[in-house]
This record gives sequence, structure tokens and C-alpha cells, in this order.
Amino acid sequence: MTCLRLFLIFLKIGAVSFGGGYSMLPMVEDEVISRGWLTESELMNFIGVAESTPGPIAVNLATFIGSSQAGILGALCATVGVVLPSFIIILIIAAVFRTFLKNRVVQGALVGIRGVIVGLICATGLWMAVQLLFLTGEGGSFGFDWRALVIAVGLVAEMIVLKKCFKRSASPIVLILTAAVLGAVLYMI
Repeated sequence: MTCLRLFLIFLKIGAVSFGGGYSMLPMVEDEVISRGWLTESELMNFIGVAESTPGPIAVNLATFIGSSQAGILGALCATVGVVLPSFIIILIIAAVFRTFLKNRVVQGALVGIRGVIVGLICATGLWMAVQLLFLTGEGGSFGFDWRALVIAVGLVAEMIVLKKCFKRSASPIVLILTAAVLGAVLYMI
């Protein structure tokens, strides 16, 4: 029963999450927290791991959550659920791609969807910043986490220095490694 529930929940999330994995995070939070599957702190940890591992965050997060609830079968059910809608939509679009994109209604809808995607990503970023900086306890107790702020500021500084001084963008791998080292050092204090 848990596997079917995982499949159906992630199928719903996959079907309405336009704009990639980050736009689905508010829905994942709502579904997972409301069912008591994970605490907010655990979900934040899962998101961090999902971002740090190869592959799309949506697939990684579904796999991790499914695995935490029902083992390998749960991971498979959640992953198939989140991927299936995109797979079907892409198959349909590929079949009618050229005529589909020339349609003015479709063009207008796609422009409208872009605005929603930006809003969802901004809302997710704000939610994650609040969680990271202000909710520190396992039960979501309120407090300011100065170490998280130091890590965030350090990463932004690293990106700015690389862009301004070396005329190149920061590698996500380097940023993840920097954050891991800073986290290990600062949270041992």
C-alpha cells in the first residue's frame, strides 16, 4: 500500500511540476511533511543530497524519499511515478513537435508558464533560505544559524571572485566541495 501511495503522490507531483525539480519542491514538502514521512530538517538534508548527486533533483529526491519509506521497491515506485508524466508528455510532443510549437496558443501558454516557473523557483529558494538560516532544531525550533550564513556568504563570495577575477563561472562540484568543507569545519566548532 505504501508503494502505491508513493507512486500516486509522485505521479501527481511529476504531472504538474513544470520547470524542473526545483519548482516541485513546495509540492514535495507539502506531501511529505503532511504525511509525517519526513521532518522539515530531514527533507532539507534529502534536498541537499539530491542536489549533490548526479542526475535530476526530481528523480534523486523521489528515489531518496521512496527508499526511506519502503526500501528499494518504494524508491522504484516513487521514481517511476515522478518520471512517467514527463516521459509521456515528451513522447506526445515529439510526435507533433513542429506543428505544436507553431501554434500561437501554445506559444502564449509557454510564455505564461515561464513566469510561474520563476515564481516557484524564487519561492523555493526563499523557503530553503528560511529553513537553513532560521529554523535550526529537529522540531523546527526558531533560532538563527550563523554558521549557515557564513557558508552561504562564503559560497557567494567564491562565485563573485571567480567571475570577476578569473572570468569564469564557479563549478557546481567546487561549490559543493567548498560547502562540505565549510560545513564540516564550522559545525565541529
